[in-house]
Amino acid sequence: MKKWLILLALLLVAAVLVFWLIGREQAGEQETPENPAIPEAPEVPEEVLTTAPFTGMQEDGPYDRRAVMAVINNHPAARPQTGLIEADMVFELIAEYNITRFLALYQSEFPVNIGPVRSARDYFVELADAYDAFFIAHGYSPEAKQLLDSGVVDHINGMQYDGTLFKRSLDRVAPHNSYITYENVELAMEMTGASSNYRMKAPYTFSAPGSNDKLGEQAASIEVTYGGDPLFASAYTYDAESQLYSRSSGGTATADKETSQRIEVANVLVIETAHETIDAKGRQEIDLTSGGRALLFRDGRVQEIMWREEGGMLVPVAVNEIADLTQGKTWVHIIPDSPGIGQAVQYSP
Repeated sequence: MKKWLILLALLLVAAVLVFWLIGREQAGEQETPENPAIPEAPEVPEEVLTTAPFTGMQEDGPYDRRAVMAVINNHPAARPQTGLIEADMVFELIAEYNITRFLALYQSEFPVNIGPVRSARDYFVELADAYDAFFIAHGYSPEAKQLLDSGVVDHINGMQYDGTLFKRSLDRVAPHNSYITYENVELAMEMTGASSNYRMKAPYTFSAPGSNDKLGEQAASIEVTYGGDPLFASAYTYDAESQLYSRSSGGTATADKETSQRIEVANVLVIETAHETIDAKGRQEIDLTSGGRALLFRDGRVQEIMWREEGGMLVPVAVNEIADLTQGKTWVHIIPDSPGIGQAVQYSP
């Protein structure tokens, strides 16, 4: 009996040894130079954008959300507006005759509510496309509608979503009372299948306040007019302590309707370009490609420069180099070249 037990034990040991050797042989085959084991590919980390592309700031990144560009009403009946204070850049352009509208560009921060939202022009759409922004408007000119219908830019329009994504305030009358929340902007991106990620490189360069030695004379007080209409005259006053310009429009401080906080910007950029009236309603054709004269106000001083178009974006240039903006927010005035900067812009120490 003992012999059988010993023999059984030996057989079991032999079986274990055989299986162990077979396992080693198979493992060796899998890792030979002729048939090497394939290592897992290392994960490639996504690039984290730590500098805001349109302000040069680095405090609240990452800055990876899709830019949004909204048409904001600037009629006196639409003031004060909501959400301008969060805009990285605001472009002020003529919509008709000498009446201006704002294109507010959001990327580093977004307001809770935006408005009053107003109708699009074709050059508004072109700028939104250039800045790869999700475009917000309520209404459109015939030329703008043609561009929007062509799908040139991701967008949502209050003409199709009045009362749903866009809400009317009760304290103002149409067309000065259409608003959209940023929550509904995000919903609109989902509905239209638009990307919510920032995916481009902006050409702007920035430097710290007081670091530009190319600036000219002092210019602490600035006024920009459109056709001499006082209702659409913009004034800026530089504060040396905050190193920012506070803004007024039509003689009244530009402030946020919800918070009463005053609009302050680090840069005021004025560019002149050709304008042409194209219909009886005073709508314009504006040249945003040819470049031309410009003035850059920063740090309480002024720099005579040029502007040029890069990928559709409007860029300040000094001696064939991109002119540094001060880190912070920028207001861009686009004015007709007739009468031009000489008459439309006044400044003093």
